[in-house]
Amino acid sequence: MQCNIDQKGRRVRMIGGIVCTIGGLVCLGVAIAGLAVIAMVCTGIALLISGAFQIYEARKGWCAIRAMGFKTPI
Repeated sequence: MQCNIDQKGRRVRMIGGIVCTIGGLVCLGVAIAGLAVIAMVCTGIALLISGAFQIYEARKGWCAIRAMGFKTPI
């Protein structure tokens, strides 16, 4: 897991991770309030996991997609 993204990529991943995490918390809050069905819980959990992974990538300076050999525009 070598550093394979620059500061701009780290910033983009951190912002995306924060947005996904907040979205996941909102989805779970709506589900807990009883305003939604089980799909909202699943969506919230998926957003929390993806947000946490993006934050991890930003902190490490590592991109899983780039590590697989794909070129990303950022």
